[in-house]
Amino acid sequence: MDLSSTTPELREQAEEMRRYYRFHSKIYDLTRWSFLFGRDRVIDRIPEEVAPKRILEIGCGTGRNLIRLARWFPEAAVTGIDVSDVMLKVAEKNIRRHGGKIELVKYNYNRPLKPEGYDLILFSYSLSMINPGWREALNSARRDLAPGGWLAVADFHETPVPAFRRWMGVNHVRMEAHLLPELGNLFEPEVIELKSAYCGWWWYLVFLGVKPR
Repeated sequence: MDLSSTTPELREQAEEMRRYYRFHSKIYDLTRWSFLFGRDRVIDRIPEEVAPKRILEIGCGTGRNLIRLARWFPEAAVTGIDVSDVMLKVAEKNIRRHGGKIELVKYNYNRPLKPEGYDLILFSYSLSMINPGWREALNSARRDLAPGGWLAVADFHETPVPAFRRWMGVNHVRMEAHLLPELGNLFEPEVIELKSAYCGWWWYLVFLGVKPR
């Protein structure tokens, strides 16, 4: 399903992501295990009693997390959105092999997809790449969550190494400790973990929060 916006700004952003992932989609799952830490942990930390019926992942990429969510919550309807056609094609192949009921949608998440339609929303290393627009994405997620719904985030936090920060910026990633304060403002925190990667080369966060009723 394609629900992409047709505004010039969003078309430009989507095209930039398509160019970036045209190559990276071929090596994504082979390489990202070495530095996208916390992706499994953030899902594992969701309490079983949450039992979401409707799950949305923003920036679903190759579908790796969607498959894990579908296995973890077999009764849930799982939806993944992404702006990259190439990544969605990879996700479609992976999901087909999995055999689960997962919906894929091409969408630039600058506004709610289905207000108060989800019990759990996941951002896994996507928020730090939504530049500009990460605040709009978080506010959209807050509106898309049902009252009492859960938000789960695993992402880069910050780095004390300026050269590395600049290099990550070239790769569309912002690492300036900017996400956690806004997450705490919009959601009631249940889990906040800041962990060091490669002896402090950078820090990543695992966050679980609840939308106030």
